[in-house]
Amino acid sequence: MPERLAEMLLDLWTPLIILWITLPPCIYMAPMNQSQVLMSGSPLELNSLGEEQRILNRSKRGWVWNQMFVLEEFSGPEPILVGRLHTDLDPGSKKIKYILSGDGAGTIFQINDVTGDIHAIKRLDREEKAEYTLTAQAVDWETSKPLEPPSEFIIKVQDINDNAPEFLNGPYHATVPEMSILGTSVTNVTATDADDPVYGNSAKLVYSILEGQPYFSIEPETAIIKTALPNMDREAKEEYLVVIQAKDMGGHSGGLSGTTTLTVTLTDVNDNPPKFAQSLYHFSVPEDVVLGTAIGRVKANDQDIGENAQSSYDIIDGDGTALFEITSDAQAQDGIIRLRKPLDFETKKSYTLKVEAANVHIDPRFSGRGPFKDTATVKIVVEDADEPPVFSSPTYLLEVHENAALNSVIGQVTARDPDITSSPIRFSIDRHTDLERQFNINADDGKITLATPLDRELSVWHNITIIATEIRNHSQISRVPVAIKVLDVNDNAPEFASEYEAFLCENGKPGQVIQTVSAMDKDDPKNGHYFLYSLLPEMVNNPNFTIKKNEDNSLSILAKHNGFNRQKQEVYLLPIIISDSGNPPLSSTSTLTIRVCGCSNDGVVQSCNVEAYVLPIGLSMGALIAILACIILLLVIVVLFVTLRRHKNEPLIIKDDEDVRENIIRYDDEGGGEEDTEAFDIATLQNPDGINGFLPHYRRGLLGGISQDAV
Repeated sequence: MPERLAEMLLDLWTPLIILWITLPPCIYMAPMNQSQVLMSGSPLELNSLGEEQRILNRSKRGWVWNQMFVLEEFSGPEPILVGRLHTDLDPGSKKIKYILSGDGAGTIFQINDVTGDIHAIKRLDREEKAEYTLTAQAVDWETSKPLEPPSEFIIKVQDINDNAPEFLNGPYHATVPEMSILGTSVTNVTATDADDPVYGNSAKLVYSILEGQPYFSIEPETAIIKTALPNMDREAKEEYLVVIQAKDMGGHSGGLSGTTTLTVTLTDVNDNPPKFAQSLYHFSVPEDVVLGTAIGRVKANDQDIGENAQSSYDIIDGDGTALFEITSDAQAQDGIIRLRKPLDFETKKSYTLKVEAANVHIDPRFSGRGPFKDTATVKIVVEDADEPPVFSSPTYLLEVHENAALNSVIGQVTARDPDITSSPIRFSIDRHTDLERQFNINADDGKITLATPLDRELSVWHNITIIATEIRNHSQISRVPVAIKVLDVNDNAPEFASEYEAFLCENGKPGQVIQTVSAMDKDDPKNGHYFLYSLLPEMVNNPNFTIKKNEDNSLSILAKHNGFNRQKQEVYLLPIIISDSGNPPLSSTSTLTIRVCGCSNDGVVQSCNVEAYVLPIGLSMGALIAILACIILLLVIVVLFVTLRRHKNEPLIIKDDEDVRENIIRYDDEGGGEEDTEAFDIATLQNPDGINGFLPHYRRGLLGGISQDAV
């Protein structure tokens, strides 16, 4: 405690001692009651001093006489004396009055109007206001008349070290890469001191580290913080707390100080390779697992963080490189092993893989430490699963002739249970693919038989699905498509491709082709169709017509002579036998109708059976227009005739005001059977306006083309 009190007294009196030493000798050697005297342009009168003092005072003419000084923060029991005003017009008779005006006059500074002493009555703070400008004047005590012009002077507040340094922006945070070399700059800090920087050392700061050594150092003058140890490892310690001190008075004893903290974080660099957590991994997987399924995960740990810890995974060796693959999970930073191809427990029960993890981002500064990668072994055991039956073929193609007998075997499918404990298989047909139930299958051996007759001409292909089911586990089923092709047999006789009708000119020439016909066959022989044409045996010596086979498998009918006369015979029927080339061959007889017609000289048919077959070629456009006009005129006449007949028969309609029932009651002819029914149409009574006055028998006669009037 005494040491602390002594230090406080030293801090308080040191500025006063410095000020006292630096004051001019004239002020220093003067008595206290006459130590600070200000006269506005008047000589300084010190009659009570000796000649030696006057000579000494005269030698200090360089002193600024219009300034006074007062220490800040001075607090005592009495007001502090700042200075004294005096004029040599004052004979000491107390007839002169001193007046003070300006900054703080009367409130901060008070003057003794008789002696001219100026006192500071309040505590002053230089940081609040460094100087005050005041005006002094001497006046007559009785008349208040100025004895001299006013004189302006300044009172300056002298600084003392009363403000400690402050870090306005603290606490601070900074980063520096790990493994940095010695002396790497981290950051710099700045403190401020409110004391006067030009007076003494109150604002002269010196920086030091109180906590954070030996890891960091600081420049005392610039406050630049640097690393003090090389190769600091983030993985060993990531964050450091540094306490920094700023001390004024140039760091000497008695100065004031302020502190702040700096948190230094080491940022990561890729200085560590990945490392698998274990050297051997074991996984098991069922043989029926779906392709792409994740089998397991392996992880290589990396002490680095962020992108420096990113690793890529690869399968570099092993007997399962074709069946498995590994992908990198960027989020979890591990490797996912997936299935690429199907597994078969019965074929191979285990696999061994060698996987590698390597850093993605390599820092060349640390590449010399060795490969930034690691390897591990993965063993995968395949587990047996109850697999569905496996057909001997993925698809089946069967053939059957369309004339195959019912219940005949078309073909056979086979399937097996691939499991070690093999289960018997039962076969069935998916009836959704055989709605007409044309086929059956033996449930035990898979033989497919015919259930209904087949007709290739109706359907060439039949596509069914066969189901194989394990007897021990009915949920294990497999399906296979079976395509059944119906083979052709010669079961359809050939016939004309269409209904032909030939026209023979009366003036035709012998050997002239009357008609060319072709045949068709619903069958589809392998080598294509080849038809044979012939006449009936009794028609071979036909005197009128003959036939000729063409190279395109068609037949031409020719006339044997000319001079056909439609008046004698207008139609001829020519039966033709058509045979195919099947085994055995089939044949049919088709009849060609030949009609005798009148033709022009150039062989164009003009008329057959009295009716015009075609219009004459030489008919002019005018003749055609005339014929069309006649037809239109005829239609107009028919319409007028019908209209006139409608008006003529109008009385036959029953009037609305007649009693229909009365007419019926008075009609008492004896029944005549069908004649009465035809004589009277009762529909007329039901709808008297619906027939426009025409009787049924009249209407029938008109439709027949002959009216009663015509008869």
